[in-house]
Amino acid sequence: MELRQLRYFVAVAEELNFGRAAARLHIAGPSLSQQIKSLERDLGVRLFERDRRTVTLTAHGETLLPQTRALLEQADGLRRTARGFAASEPVRLGYVSWRPSDLAERVSGVAQLLVDTWVMPSHTQAARVADGSIDLAICWVRATDLAEQELSGRLIGVDRLFAVSADRDESAVRAADAVVLVDADTEAWASWNIYAVELARATGASVVRIDDHGITGPAFYDHVRRLGRPVISSPKRDATPLPRDFARRPVVAPAPLWTWALVVRRDEARPAVLAAAEALTRDVKLDFDLATSWLPADDPFHQA
Repeated sequence: MELRQLRYFVAVAEELNFGRAAARLHIAGPSLSQQIKSLERDLGVRLFERDRRTVTLTAHGETLLPQTRALLEQADGLRRTARGFAASEPVRLGYVSWRPSDLAERVSGVAQLLVDTWVMPSHTQAARVADGSIDLAICWVRATDLAEQELSGRLIGVDRLFAVSADRDESAVRAADAVVLVDADTEAWASWNIYAVELARATGASVVRIDDHGITGPAFYDHVRRLGRPVISSPKRDATPLPRDFARRPVVAPAPLWTWALVVRRDEARPAVLAAAEALTRDVKLDFDLATSWLPADDPFHQA
């Protein structure tokens, strides 16, 4: 006997019509009929008398209906109490440079979200989830990283990368005609370097190696000016304004995409953490065409 079967029993008892009850429950009529028969077998009594035109409660059904309603109310109360516990339990979340602006609203009533103020590289944030320092992280990961660190990843956001050029030309630029920067600091820029090198190999973009952390900030614009070619910008947010004589340009053939994953431990069992992960990723929509876009071969969201 299952709670859902008891809910089915109450719905049929209230509607006294299997078709209306099935529509109310959003299930197929034959499935509802089978579930009621299964419940009757488990209880050892008939709950309904039915023919082609009418459905009525038996005496046993009349007796069991108020007890069933009370049992379902107890189950609902148990869920409400558990959600209350979860909502008061803190969930620690780390991020790299981007996070949804409505984080608090998404988890309202589900968990108490504590956003970690330490902004760290993707691989560091994923490692912190794996070792238990934080509960969730928004970062870039590969399927290999998830497997090796026993993590799960849910898609929470996607960036379409653009190119920057030292002119006013805002037309699209082919990936093969663009430059990607790779920094010598493999600790700070490990994820971007992996992504950039694979992008260059796959599309024909040129790799330029630097050693001044000029992936973002004023140094990035200095490299764009020095190279005289469109340079693909990383997804790392930066407050440095775009120079007035520069332009952002869409990258095409293909359009490079950067995915943001919400990472959680694979064996995570705490209701608050799991509820927060579900709430943060439930309504994520993809608005790009993979036929004209590019993702790394080991990106975990190829099938999303």
